[in-house]
Parts: sequence; structure tokens; C-alpha cells
Amino acid sequence: MSAFASVTARRIAAAALTAGALVSAVTLPASAADHARPERPKVKISDVQYDSPGRDDRSNRSLNREWVEITNNTRRTVNLDGWTLEDEDGHTYTFDHYRLEGRATVRIHTGIGRDTDSDLYQDRRHYVWDNRSDTATLRNDRGRFIDDKSWGHHHHGHGGGHR
Repeated sequence: MSAFASVTARRIAAAALTAGALVSAVTLPASAADHARPERPKVKISDVQYDSPGRDDRSNRSLNREWVEITNNTRRTVNLDGWTLEDEDGHTYTFDHYRLEGRATVRIHTGIGRDTDSDLYQDRRHYVWDNRSDTATLRNDRGRFIDDKSWGHHHHGHGGGHR
């Protein structure tokens, strides 16, 4: 084999090895992505009690048995100042100077009460969440959608009363 043929053979072998390495590098992330766990929402609506237990007598006790829970699934505290929680009819609760600790849940009650780390109150005298169907929507302080939870045969803009 001549020196020229030997150099050519080495170049072809090097090109083939390089091409093989590139194919492996390109396909590796794709196969790794196939096995990745779906990302859990960082902050989400974890539960809704839209039909307060007992009689709907519009008492503060009954109103406060209607609530939405928001959970922070991260380890870090999330500043919810300016975030909103809204129903389909446009009733909106705005979080005011509230920080949700990591791996914590806060319950937002409809009625009147004293805010704590784990319970916030909308201070309303009427029910918000429709028993038959509604959607609770959480948005951040820029108005961007974060999460929602629906029940019943929900549709936007229904004009019916809550009770």
C-alpha cells in the first residue's frame, strides 16, 4: 500500500468515525427526552370546594366553606403579589403582599376572615363558585395563565346565578 493510499484510508476512517460520533450525539438527547418526566406545574390550583357543605344560607361560616387551594410544588417561596384567582363570571380575587412558601398550600375562602399563612379570605358576602359548573383560573401578576380547574359542564360567559 502506498503512502498516499494509507493517508486516504486514514482520512476515510476518521471521517466515518466523526460522522458516527455526530449521529450518536444528535440522537442521544432525543432518546433522553423520551424518558424525561413531564414537568409539574410550579404553582397550581390543587383543590376546589365549590359547594359549601350544609345549607347555602349565605352565612359567613357557609361562605368560608367555599374555597380554592393553591399549591407551590417548588422548594422556593413564590411571591403571589398581584396574582389573580377568577371565576367564569369575572369575580376576581387579587393576592396582596402574599408569599407562598415552598411545598406549601394556601386556601382562599370566599367569606370574611383574618388572613394567615395558610388561609386567605376574599371578604365577600355572596358565593363565588357555581355549584353546577364553573372554572377557577389562576394568573400571575402579568396576567399570564398559570392554571385552571373546571367542574360540571363548564362554558365561559354563562350568566346564571351561583345558587
